[in-house]
Amino acid sequence: MSQQMRGVYVILCTPFGERGEFDEESLRRQIRFCLEAGVHGVVGPANASEFWTLTEEERRRFASILVEEVAGRVPVVVGVTAGSAQAAVELARHAQQVGASAVMAMPPYARPVPPPAIRDYYQALAEAVSVPIFIQNHDAPLGTRLEPEFIARLVTEIDHVWYVKEETLPPGRAISALLDRAGSRVAGVMGGIGGRFLPEEYRRGACGTMPACQAADVHVQIWHALEAGDEQAARDLHARLLPLLNYEALHGVSLYKEVLRRRGVIRSAYTRSLGGNPLD
Repeated sequence: MSQQMRGVYVILCTPFGERGEFDEESLRRQIRFCLEAGVHGVVGPANASEFWTLTEEERRRFASILVEEVAGRVPVVVGVTAGSAQAAVELARHAQQVGASAVMAMPPYARPVPPPAIRDYYQALAEAVSVPIFIQNHDAPLGTRLEPEFIARLVTEIDHVWYVKEETLPPGRAISALLDRAGSRVAGVMGGIGGRFLPEEYRRGACGTMPACQAADVHVQIWHALEAGDEQAARDLHARLLPLLNYEALHGVSLYKEVLRRRGVIRSAYTRSLGGNPLD
């Protein structure tokens, strides 16, 4: 196992034009914005990227642009969640081919899937690629909540299923339970849920966080304070950011994109999943 992936791994939004067309130049600017913010890794397309609205060709293009623009400066984790193992495997193979550092997947998301099928899904991914695999544990309706005991079995039994992105509620308990059950077999657990619980997740043993990227520079500052042992400074800064994170929890991608637009990173806050941007 190579050196642990650790730190702030931000998830890129997928920028669209005012008619919903894929905006490649805004995506590239967004990647550069994140790198300038000092992030430790980049991720996409995932939930904050509206992955379910993208064509397969757009998902592949997104992954290629991400690897190309990052150019080896930080690890790239490509989201390959799909409705079946076969579809996820094809996306994962492409991600590895273009140079991704790792792939991440929720279980099939269109309808509830029984545990044996979930195991087969991750087994198929592990047999298709040699890069590390993240299990994304996300609550319904988009995700399928996996219990710590089940995830521990997956990381123990399936080769290079090494990482977990934990974003079920409450995440702190889930992180502690998983680390207790999986031990050294799990390379690391990262938090999610927009970074709203980052200080608590860090105290519980999280090796990083995967928020959306609109406040990447602030998340990086919080992480550096935590790593330096200055919990008070980290909590003070997190408390200043928290009202925005709570507001984002209400509006999701619409808010992520509006912040990025106002910061001059992307041209439009259009979201395909909502047919525009409903913020007043």
